[in-house]
Amino acid sequence: MTHQMKLNDAPFEMIEKGIKTIELRLFDEKRQSLQVGDKVEFTHTQNATRVINSRVIALHIFSSFAELYANLPLLKCGYTKEDIHTAKPSDMDAYYTKEEQQKYGVVGIEIELI
Repeated sequence: MTHQMKLNDAPFEMIEKGIKTIELRLFDEKRQSLQVGDKVEFTHTQNATRVINSRVIALHIFSSFAELYANLPLLKCGYTKEDIHTAKPSDMDAYYTKEEQQKYGVVGIEIELI
């Protein structure tokens, strides 16, 4: 199965270059249908002609971003050596409300480019 997801410029570039290999998302109904081996097609939010094809190699499911941040290598999640020291679970509050996070939990979608 192929899933569609959109990405802003910075994470898109990092995935395209192979730097970011774990995409962080809410574990909502859409993400609950993901399975290892599925394909994910990432589309750039500002330029729909830019697409990255990937395959899910692991799903890391947690109850909160605090738990996820404590257990996954953040350099694979979109942080760099320059900003890793300021990485905190509340960074994800810009994308998902606390209520959504509590309701669904969160997932780190580990991918490989294809």
